[in-house]
Amino acid sequence: MTERDRRGAGAPRRGTLGTRAPLIGLIGPIGCGKSTVAGWLATRGAAVVDADELTRELMSPGSPVSEAVIARFGVEYRRPDGSLDRVALGRLVFADPVRLAELEAIVHPTVAGMLEASIRAADARGRAAPAAPAAIVLEAIKLVEAGHAPWCDEIWLIVCDPKAQLARLTARGMTEPDARQRIAAQSASLKLWRAAATRTIRTDGSPDAAERAVDAALAEALARRR
Repeated sequence: MTERDRRGAGAPRRGTLGTRAPLIGLIGPIGCGKSTVAGWLATRGAAVVDADELTRELMSPGSPVSEAVIARFGVEYRRPDGSLDRVALGRLVFADPVRLAELEAIVHPTVAGMLEASIRAADARGRAAPAAPAAIVLEAIKLVEAGHAPWCDEIWLIVCDPKAQLARLTARGMTEPDARQRIAAQSASLKLWRAAATRTIRTDGSPDAAERAVDAALAEALARRR
């Protein structure tokens, strides 16, 4: 299911990066299907920029960001192979908003630069190619909080029922206590996300129904740009 986007005279400015293809931001709680939606859009010709993937690259063993995190939080978060213990760190920061803010202050400035560079690179490739990407998709759970919402022409909020969310997270191998902690930590952000979203897509029903909703939303985004 999809809720139509809301636009009016008082709507915030959108599309400040000026990409040729529409730039669609994907936000939403963990386990509700942002990556699945991004994958569907990729098969339809969209260029996808994944903030989580870039963050993992930044936090590779020995990287400046990884070392800064360990210096701040302690060597107990360094695994024997030198990598950051993201599971243990997640348990800490998702239980303590102050520690989460400390982590984000280390990671987000560098991620922001990489995201903008990746979007501009995708746009440049599209301008140089005979056929531009159908859209550029920015999948970033902290898109709104990090101040990147104005970059996007549209922001799609991907949501699902909390029971489905919990079942999906535990099916991935996350323990139920960890899953509940992650869900609870994000609940306060939903109000902010709903206010920023131009469209809400629910993934509660069948995958086919959700995919059709994504197709309809993409068609509208492309028609609006044309």
